[in-house]
This record gives sequence, C-alpha cells and structure tokens, in this order.
Amino acid sequence: MSATTLSPPLLIRAASPLPSDGRPFDVEAATERLALALAATAVERDRAGGHAAAERALIRDSGLLALVVPREAGGIGADWPTLYRSVRRLAEVDSALAHVFAFHHLQIASILLFGNDEQRARLLGQTIRERLFWGNALNPLDPRLVAVRVEGGWQLDGVKSYASGSVGSDRLLFSARTPEPNAAVLIAQLATRTAGLEVREDWDSFGQRQTDSGTVRFEAVFLPDREVLQVPGTLPTPRSTLRQLISQLVMGNVYLGIARGAFDSAKRFTVDSARPWLASGVTRAADDPYVQHRYGELWLHVRAAQAVTDAAALALQGALDRGPALTAAERAEVAIVVAEAKVLTHRAAIEVSTQLFELTGARSTSEKLRLDRFWRNARVHTLHDPVDYKLRDIGRYRLDGRPPEPTPYS
Repeated sequence: MSATTLSPPLLIRAASPLPSDGRPFDVEAATERLALALAATAVERDRAGGHAAAERALIRDSGLLALVVPREAGGIGADWPTLYRSVRRLAEVDSALAHVFAFHHLQIASILLFGNDEQRARLLGQTIRERLFWGNALNPLDPRLVAVRVEGGWQLDGVKSYASGSVGSDRLLFSARTPEPNAAVLIAQLATRTAGLEVREDWDSFGQRQTDSGTVRFEAVFLPDREVLQVPGTLPTPRSTLRQLISQLVMGNVYLGIARGAFDSAKRFTVDSARPWLASGVTRAADDPYVQHRYGELWLHVRAAQAVTDAAALALQGALDRGPALTAAERAEVAIVVAEAKVLTHRAAIEVSTQLFELTGARSTSEKLRLDRFWRNARVHTLHDPVDYKLRDIGRYRLDGRPPEPTPYS
C-alpha cells in the first residue's frame, strides 16, 4: 500500500486514529465492522429516510474518516484503491451512507490538491484532532452562489443545491462565482455553523434517501482569504483536475457496491426462500438451469465492472503519485479508464438491481424486504451525469486518440 504524500514542510502532528502500540490500522476489519452495523438498520432507515445522525456517529467512531489523511497529519495514510474498496463494501449494505462517507474523502482530496502548505497542515490537522466530518457544496451545475471581493476576503450570497453530506457536517467545501462579466470560480471551505450559512434538509428523492444532500444558503457570509483554496482565475493543471476523476470513481464504486449488494441479496433469497417453477423439474430454485444461467449473466456484469474499476483505481493512484509532474496525456489515459469504469458499474448496478426480481419471484417484492432499494438507489445515483458522454469520450479516444476534455465530470 502506498501512502498519500504531501510536499514539504511536514504537517503538524495531530491526535491519530492509529493504534498507540504502533500496530497498523486494520482498514478491512474496521470497514467490515461498520458495514455490519449499517446493515443491521439499513432496511428500516431506507423506509424512514431523513438524517442518519446515529449512523454518521458510527462512521466517525470507526476511525475511517482519517483513511486518506496523510500520516504526517496524524491520519492513516491509505492509498485511494484502499479507500475505494471501503466505499464499495459499505455501498453493498447502504449506498447512501457510503456516498456520504466517500464524499467526506473527496473533500480531503480537494484540500490535498488545491490547498497550500499552511492550509493542508491546518485543515487536515483539525480534521484529525476534532474528528471533522466534511460535506460537499461544490455542485458545478449550480452557479447561484456569488462571491464579491471585500476587505480581507469575500462576501458570499446565494445558494448551492444537491450538497451531498451537508446536513450534519462540520465543514463544507464549496465553489462560488465572481460577478459577471468576468465570472471566475473560487473554491473554499468554511465551518457549517458559520454565521449566515444555513443548510436545509430538503432531499426528497425516492432513492439514496440518507445522503444528507441539503440545499445550502449563504446570506452575507464573510469568507476570509485564508479559507480560499483556489482563487478565481487559477489555471487548472493536470494534477488539479484529478479531483473530478476521484469523484467519478467514487460513484463507480458506489454503483459497484449496489450491484454486489443486490446480487448477494438475490442469491440468498434464491437459495433460502425462492420456490422453483413448476415446469423446472427441480425441488430447489437454485437448481433450475435457467436460474443458474441468469445468475451467470449477472455475475459477469459485476465481475467485468469490478476488474475495470480496480484497474482505474490503480491508474488514478499512479497519477496522484506523479504529483506536479503529471502530464495532460497521462491524465487523459486515467480519465479514459475511469470513464470505462463509470459506464460498466452503471450498467451492472441497473441490470442486477432490475433483474433480481425475475430470479426471486413475487414473494421477494415484500415490503419487509425492500429489495427494491437497490434499484431505487442505483436509478437515482446513476442520473448524476450522463454515461453517453463517457461513451463518446471513450469512442473518440479509441478512434483517433483525441483526449477527453477535463470538465467537472470528466
């Protein structure tokens, strides 16, 4: 496992989740404990919706919020493939909380990619010492938050919607635009309880019901210069645009977790509870050759998606390890494999969560099982950005080597 690294100077030492006796933090065991705890209440919480405060406390107590925080800051210092495996496992049982968990780490990545030495030392150190849970309000499709220059910083007025993890967060990372006609984007962070900042709990989708995706309102909020991670007019570099690839692979691993969770739930029902069709000639549904055939088809969706997603995680880690030396061509290669993973995991989540009912029968539609939550979660989350544009990028690159243009989604 390669550790996430920072450029000098070394970060301020903070209270660490690492065992005091020097043993390494067991990420797999901590993830499994958390997954089992979330699974115990997942069905009822899907029914209830709303803010999962108790479950977010479980995530905080697990120590896993420090997963990709570098060791120099008191964190675990895990690499991104390790983080993605944890996201995937959590998404098998609760894709909404897996999303919240993963987006916390996306904000950590933003600090690593955009922050200066002082900001990284201060914010990552505070994250460990205070066990901060980060939320996201960067939504590039919502330009309504405006930043006007004032003495010592900026005044913020406006709204950010679809702010994943904002409800119940300690800190928010967000983007804002300067006024027209020379609108430019800044990226910054503030404490969620900053005066004039309000998070409204208004997420009402039929899936991903506990992603804490509120609407964030800013009214005459003062943003000090020291909290601006990227000033307006900053030219993007291949390294800085890796943030959107980190985000896309977060989604791919959430989709893959949904597909695996749906497959495993359907398999258990088929083996333990499903009744064979009268013309099958078998006494167990699991012995029906047509059922076996269909499970084989679905597993290939999962298997192919997982292989490409794991390859994408390794490629992304390699790009991050290149640091400022990363070239545009190298970045393009990573963007393509991430796009491949996004398309395949999208398809796997939709196909498995849809077809499972054809294999488990009418009794599996019982409200007490809520097996439809896998489809609802997959259907809502896969609408985040169109995979048709991922397929276009892949096709153009394979046809004539044209690299995908870095955007907030590619």
